[in-house]
Amino acid sequence: MSTAGTTVTTARGPVRGERRADGSLRFLGIPYARPPVGDLRFAAPVPPEAWSEPLDATAYGPTAQRRPFAEVTTIPEPSVPGAGVLNLNVFTPDADPAAALPVLVWIHGGGYVAGSAASPWYDGAAFNRDGVVLVSLGYRLGIEGFLHLEDAPDNRGVRDWIAALEWVRDNIAAFGGDPAKVTVAGQSAGGGAVQTLLAVPAARGLFRGALSVSGAVLRPDGPEVARAVSRLLTSRTGVPATAAALRDLGDDELLVLQDRLGEPGPDREGLPPMLVLAPFADGELIPGPTLDALTTGDAGADVPLMLGFTEHEFTMFPGPGPEGPPLPVLLGALGLDPARTGAFAEAYETGGAERLFGQALTDATFRAPNLAVAEARAARERPTWLYEFAWRSPAAGLAVHCLDLPFAFDLLDAEGVPAVAGEEPPRALADALHRAWVAFVTDQDPGTDWPRYTREGRATMIWDAEPRIEADPLGPVRGLWLD
Repeated sequence: MSTAGTTVTTARGPVRGERRADGSLRFLGIPYARPPVGDLRFAAPVPPEAWSEPLDATAYGPTAQRRPFAEVTTIPEPSVPGAGVLNLNVFTPDADPAAALPVLVWIHGGGYVAGSAASPWYDGAAFNRDGVVLVSLGYRLGIEGFLHLEDAPDNRGVRDWIAALEWVRDNIAAFGGDPAKVTVAGQSAGGGAVQTLLAVPAARGLFRGALSVSGAVLRPDGPEVARAVSRLLTSRTGVPATAAALRDLGDDELLVLQDRLGEPGPDREGLPPMLVLAPFADGELIPGPTLDALTTGDAGADVPLMLGFTEHEFTMFPGPGPEGPPLPVLLGALGLDPARTGAFAEAYETGGAERLFGQALTDATFRAPNLAVAEARAARERPTWLYEFAWRSPAAGLAVHCLDLPFAFDLLDAEGVPAVAGEEPPRALADALHRAWVAFVTDQDPGTDWPRYTREGRATMIWDAEPRIEADPLGPVRGLWLD
């Protein structure tokens, strides 16, 4: 897989990576902050201590994930043990500082409670082939990253993203990247991370472009929700929501507490059905709700944004069955006007009644909020490109959550891809989607054949076996959920 290694000097010390058979280089597990253990477990990230001998960067570093989020994703996401979870990986075609190549910084998904930067689906080989440096990063998850604690800074996972981006700003030139040509990107929770970073003043200037894939942002996301989640933890477990009480608990003990937060019950009333541990508007790092900042404020006004989703993100999830609440109640809980239940069922009647709840979950979590962001940016003529990934996998029969990633990364041969995309996924689709990503990272525009999203045309790229531009294909979604 690799031949002779190579060494690059960072601001904290030298790192020794490896040269791959195709000539590209990779440096794995580089610390961008000290291990979050002991007094640092619930603290803001602290820069790593300097070192003098070359650091072995030939294997993925520890991951914050201790248990994969297998219920939602088919991405192979290894859990790597160890304390130094605040690390990142650099894939580069050329470690010459004079190369000044564009940089894609990738934030993994996993519902803010799982996910791994060590996934083979996030390998940077294809981007390197096309002249782009790729950086993938790990960050604190779940309780450690996002639970509101009385005696600790809020949004520690968000602070980790910012610390990693600051590392990129200060070090990426040594790996052949241009710190002025950084695009931040992510999928699912990672897509939500991208949108959150657009709304965070401390992140301004750390990236010039943003690419949000199936972005998941908590609604509502104010401090009152975060405090309610903390109270719920304490009432259900008896453990105070403080760093002092949680600091010395083991990983398995924290997961048990985290699981208790997800259990149904009347004491959850008023809390979001999903993503109770997620970035939230704390009034300081994140001044206000992210979606408000993106739709009615000036967040990301000067940052080109590509965003989109798959057609059937969570459509495969069945409803609660005949013993559960009726469909209007379920859809109302997701934010649909009960008076529109009939129109919703009619719009999706070809999918079958058993899939209505899953499609509503898809619309409420991904399609409608991201469409709202595109609409708001278009109204203010901010550079925006919108897509829907509609190719239906023969393995799933739908365009499900995560299906677009091996196409975008041009890694159709990676581990686990046949399980979600079938044995012969269309190579031409991967070529086209990957090419658009490379163009966006390089030029902040995915190409002349993909117009911006405007209120006049609402041009939307439909990624299918034969990609095409359609005018306002998501009008029904807008009519049901936004108008």
